[in-house]
Amino acid sequence: MRAVVVHEHGGFEALRFEERKVPEPGPGEVRIRVKAVGLNHLDLWVRKGVPGHEFPLPLVPGSDVAGMVDSLGAGVAGIRPGDRVVLSPGISCGRCRPCRSGEESLCGEFGILGETRDGGCAEFLVVPGRNVLPIPSNLDDPQAAAIPLVFLTAWHMLVTRARVRPGQRVLIHAAGSGVSSAAIQIARLLGARVMATAGTREKCDRALDLGAEEAVNYRETDFVREARRWTGKRGVDLAVDHVGADTFDRTIRSLARGGSYVTCGATSGYEMKTDFRLVYFKSLSILGSTMGGSHELMDVLGLVEAGRLLPVVDRIMPLDQVADAHRHLESRSGFGKTILLP
Repeated sequence: MRAVVVHEHGGFEALRFEERKVPEPGPGEVRIRVKAVGLNHLDLWVRKGVPGHEFPLPLVPGSDVAGMVDSLGAGVAGIRPGDRVVLSPGISCGRCRPCRSGEESLCGEFGILGETRDGGCAEFLVVPGRNVLPIPSNLDDPQAAAIPLVFLTAWHMLVTRARVRPGQRVLIHAAGSGVSSAAIQIARLLGARVMATAGTREKCDRALDLGAEEAVNYRETDFVREARRWTGKRGVDLAVDHVGADTFDRTIRSLARGGSYVTCGATSGYEMKTDFRLVYFKSLSILGSTMGGSHELMDVLGLVEAGRLLPVVDRIMPLDQVADAHRHLESRSGFGKTILLP
């Protein structure tokens, strides 16, 4: 089979095509014929490397996979060859207390497809049978591949970690990203009011279309001032951020007393500073969040099938253009997910 493989970290040239043997599913595993794979910033980190973190190279990237069941390993039940499926991207042991409690991301063996084991930028992929979920009947393969990692991450941030409530004022940064375009929809679905930030007027308009009440072009306007105006000088109840160093201090200053800041990443830099007197005098909460449990993704997929959450696809490209897709994602010019077709 043909696959994209990262052998060493670097620029776009690190994305190398090679022929590999089609993998065989072992006991409890399923082989998937990949139909579509969504890109994430995680793919950029796998390619470029992250200081202080070691990826198991060589590695096939790609965490968001939609496809068709091709072959079953011994002991797999409830799945048949030919089933259209989407994959839960988190890999865990399935045996420990966190796993049995539905908190797979706290498992000591937790990893992500395309980060700790081969992902979906290939013609075939083998995964544990428990990671296989049916594609909602109203979605095609590219739409399905736009859901797993970003909607699961956003759901876990808002629902599980921050426990968003109806009527709360929520600030969501980087509206054009996959996580944030999902977070806007989830927050609105659960009755919260949303202010989003983005770097262009066009992206702000798209955020409003997804349900944001206010949208701020951070290149032209101070979002702290706008958040205070929007809330009558009170501040927002919750901030959703994965930008990091560029937004952290100002976001903390945007929070109301008792407010929460929840983060799943730091694309602009992970060394962040603020005046921590604000944190304890205002009784603020700073929450970290990584992915989520497969039961949460099942909840998301049910809402997608009901038409209450919508995948946001920016563009669809052939896998042969994976370097151009990485270049597009790095440019931050898109809104929503970039999808590759093997």
